[in-house]
Amino acid sequence: MSRRTLHEGWVLRAVPGPQVPPGIGTRSVPATVPGCVHTDLLAAGLIPDPYLDDNEDALDWIGHTDWVYETTFDRPSGGDADRVDLVCAGLDTIATVTLNGTEVGRTENQHRGYRFDVGALLRPGGNTLAVRFDSAYRYAQAHRERLGDRPNAYPEPFNFIRKAACNFGWDWGPTLVTAGIWQGIGLHAWSTARLATVRPLVTLDGDTGRVELHVEVERAADVPLVVRAEVAAVAAEATIPAGERTAVATLTVRDPKRWWPVGYGKQPRYILDVTLLAADGRTLDTWSRRIGFRSIRLDTTPDAHGTPFTLHVNDVPVFVRGVNWIPDDVFPNRITRQRLAERLTQAVEANINLIRVWGGGRYESTDFYELADSLGLLVQQDFLFACAAYPEEEPFRTEVEAEAREQVTRLAAHPSLVLWTGNNENIWGWHDWDWQQALAGRTWGRGYYLDLLPRIVGELDPTRPYWPGSPWSGREDVHPNDPAHGTTHIWDVWNTDDYVKYREYRPRFVAEFGYQAPPAYATLRRALTDEPLKPDSPGMAHHQKAIDGDRKLRRGLDAHLPTPADFDDWHYLTQLNQARAIQLGVEHFRSIRPVCMGTIVWQLNDCWPVTSWAAVDGDGRRKPLWYALRHAYADRLLTVQPRDGGLALVAVNETAEAWRTPAAVTRCTLAGEPRSKTSVELEVPAYSSVVLALPAEVARPDEARRELLVAEAGDSAERALWFFAEDRDIEWPAAAYDAAVEAVDGGQRVRVTARTILRDLTLFPDRLDPAAEVDHALLTLLPGESVTFTVRVDAPLDPGALTTRPVLRTVN
Repeated sequence: MSRRTLHEGWVLRAVPGPQVPPGIGTRSVPATVPGCVHTDLLAAGLIPDPYLDDNEDALDWIGHTDWVYETTFDRPSGGDADRVDLVCAGLDTIATVTLNGTEVGRTENQHRGYRFDVGALLRPGGNTLAVRFDSAYRYAQAHRERLGDRPNAYPEPFNFIRKAACNFGWDWGPTLVTAGIWQGIGLHAWSTARLATVRPLVTLDGDTGRVELHVEVERAADVPLVVRAEVAAVAAEATIPAGERTAVATLTVRDPKRWWPVGYGKQPRYILDVTLLAADGRTLDTWSRRIGFRSIRLDTTPDAHGTPFTLHVNDVPVFVRGVNWIPDDVFPNRITRQRLAERLTQAVEANINLIRVWGGGRYESTDFYELADSLGLLVQQDFLFACAAYPEEEPFRTEVEAEAREQVTRLAAHPSLVLWTGNNENIWGWHDWDWQQALAGRTWGRGYYLDLLPRIVGELDPTRPYWPGSPWSGREDVHPNDPAHGTTHIWDVWNTDDYVKYREYRPRFVAEFGYQAPPAYATLRRALTDEPLKPDSPGMAHHQKAIDGDRKLRRGLDAHLPTPADFDDWHYLTQLNQARAIQLGVEHFRSIRPVCMGTIVWQLNDCWPVTSWAAVDGDGRRKPLWYALRHAYADRLLTVQPRDGGLALVAVNETAEAWRTPAAVTRCTLAGEPRSKTSVELEVPAYSSVVLALPAEVARPDEARRELLVAEAGDSAERALWFFAEDRDIEWPAAAYDAAVEAVDGGQRVRVTARTILRDLTLFPDRLDPAAEVDHALLTLLPGESVTFTVRVDAPLDPGALTTRPVLRTVN
């Protein structure tokens, strides 16, 4: 057996057509494999960077063009193999594969792999392999015409092709319809038999771990075979008689170390080795993965509040502190393991414990899942349907079944994967987005979400729960986005309503909610040539993809914050308002635990420089929202919440230990002068919350525009604030402070001491050096209080610039 990658020597050319620019024509350019047309043309200097300014618009022709990749190679050694297969892990998307002029296969699904027997076509030397990619647009439009149009959220035919939907543009992403050999390609020479699929079903029952190993082989010879498996010093064998293709072996592990989500324990994993043997003991094929022992259960048993949605890991109910995930780049070959590690580490450092992989992108990579396994991040993986009615006719039903079977099998070994979801917003769309009349009885995906996909998950991986959609109430006779049942998406906030409306909801589980802001200043300056930058300057407008996005940003500012005097004000205040909106929502939802048992913020990341809902922008820089999430998602949280016409102190404890501490709540002036105070003894059981009503003399101000509440826990730095008026109406003193800057290893330390209140003090060092990062943001200081920011930067920054506007900002 031998494997050889075919990643070298590729060239790319366009198939002639009227849309192809004269400067490109049919010339061949070097191609990177894995890769795509856009990045190859960019590397050759034939197109501008599609992420800069409005260059995206000039590149629409690429998605309407047919392309050919070609390489030559010699036949690999081992010519006595029974079979030589061409293995294509991922082709994007409508591909015809030829070897030495003979067609060996056609593909029409980006989300699955393909294997072709090419042994008879190989020559000793000078083999020519070509992959032609036909236009994704032409394919999708032809099926749309054949089957009849289906409603979707955008004027693009993404629901008529099995390809990443967001390639066709989204309200946060560019329209860059890719083509190419986007995953590995190579030759696999083998004899007798090979491991076609290995599917470990890992369960934990009490102190007993169990691996039920399902193996399927492909044969070149009809002889007996043996499957041997070993994990944690436990071994098992199963025989596959001649003429059969499957076997099941069971391994029982006593007292395995449990795999836990981050914050709940450690993430031990065990190597599971699988070997396929001939009857004479020869090794024919091997497979190895790291697995983790943990139990997962989804509780949806109806209760007095409706239908809960509570994940239990190892019999512990987990409050999900989640974020939604989109592809981290439009061009997958640029998403390295290191980049994924940085992004997922940013999630863990923000106290996030679950990533939902959204259904308009891809089934995430092995690198992604291995990193999630090691970090303890739970993963909810959507099947790839988003914001549209999808046809269920052929060829789509067969393609959907094939991709689902492949992906459920591929991901079965990963302990981080805890939930499969059928789609994003499609059942909701059918109910509420005027689809039914437009569909006129045509298929829209219901058969996938409520029949095909749950059957596949139930057959191939019954260890994990399946949920038909996000949102989904749990029953067809209950509205799919009913907050009292199952999962809900809250989008009236942002689209039409102010973010304080979050407090009107008592949802069981919020699977999407979000608020926009622009990316970091350094990201804007890299991506845009606008001079000067304005909220509506041409580049800013092009990198705002949401309908009426700027108007919605302005509406949010008008409701809460002072009027921006210039772009610097607008940039700071819109980022602040995003952070405020999501922090308010998260703290409210956590405060009603256990009625609500999870929040998944839209979204963690961006795929390019854009004004969006992300906490980490397209260049990987953390927006103020990231710091707000780190606070709101902390294991232990103090928050002041309106309750029953007054105010209450809510303490939330997401740890295994009871939280016992004195706490004080003080009503004081903006100058820090106390007006009223109460002290309480907090005793919050593990994985629980307590609500303590505040006395009226504390909760009611004498002068709403001049006072605030400060709640502090005695054993930690945990602090909660409550202002009685909006920032725009508060009688803020002009900000006064002292600042000192000193050099430290790896950067600088900035100490700020307040002489007046400083509201949401934030340092933006990327305005001075794009590589600079800071450890804190959004800190409110009372007079006499100090804070120290640590700036990580290679070269020292100017102390004067570092401690004044627009680098150092505060609301007042």
